[in-house]
Amino acid sequence: MSSTVDHPTNNQDKEYGSSPVAGANNGLHREMTHEEHQTAQAAARFGYGPLAHVGTSNSGLLPAFGGEFQPGLYRPVKDRKLANPAPLGLSAFALTTFVLSLINMQARHVAQPNIVVGIAFGYGGLVQLLAGMWAMAVGNTFAATALSSYAGFWIAFAITLTPGFAIPAAIEEAGGPGMFYDSFGFFLIGWFIFTTILLLVTLRSTVAFFTLFLALDLTLLLLAIGYLHRNEEGLPNPPIIKAGGFFGLIGSFAAWYNAMAGLADDSNSFFLIPVAHFPWSVTGQEQRLKPERAT
Repeated sequence: MSSTVDHPTNNQDKEYGSSPVAGANNGLHREMTHEEHQTAQAAARFGYGPLAHVGTSNSGLLPAFGGEFQPGLYRPVKDRKLANPAPLGLSAFALTTFVLSLINMQARHVAQPNIVVGIAFGYGGLVQLLAGMWAMAVGNTFAATALSSYAGFWIAFAITLTPGFAIPAAIEEAGGPGMFYDSFGFFLIGWFIFTTILLLVTLRSTVAFFTLFLALDLTLLLLAIGYLHRNEEGLPNPPIIKAGGFFGLIGSFAAWYNAMAGLADDSNSFFLIPVAHFPWSVTGQEQRLKPERAT
């Protein structure tokens, strides 16, 4: 083993000195002991610790991070006037999905989703839309697209359930309850396709980020199948709808997990949230190459 491991090079000093967690004196690496630095390097391989979200010296970019709703390398926004909007949007999505998923699973025999209307309009809709617009203001294209789109989903869902719009009644009058269930199944299939597109974009990000969209994708697919493939009574298939609710719960907790990862740092938390970069991601490949360069 060469001395490069025991005594980091100037490039490494530059890398860790430019870390966003370096503090006002821009010297986190210099303040750490050798043992602390080695421990932080090992922790960073799993997506947590003080060096987890540090960009490389070659690109100056930060690695994928669900807490910022960034699925790939991104440029840090220095001295931005707006805070990170991703945790707000993720929390709005998580809570609305959590409540609806419990109803889809018929928890405590609750089967009517009307309670979701207020949450979908206020939190999952309006607040998440604002978070999406703020994400656009800070230059986060993925977050702006995802958060704003799912805000539109919740607003459309709430409008469908609002009696004043009479959407189900109008469709059922034209072709019976089956026509409404088919129409709603088409609605969910469209969102499944959109979510699949976002899922593919997260394949080189982090495990936590990918898990969120995988669970959401399965949720939409199962719910769509449940509405299109009905039971003998002509109603949405209960076992499939409950399965969709189960994956919806997983998705809601995954959204909260990523939101907490974006909120917790070494200034307000005793621990940081591991997000685990995929081995085939840009960050994972760089982490595998570092020991090879050091030998």
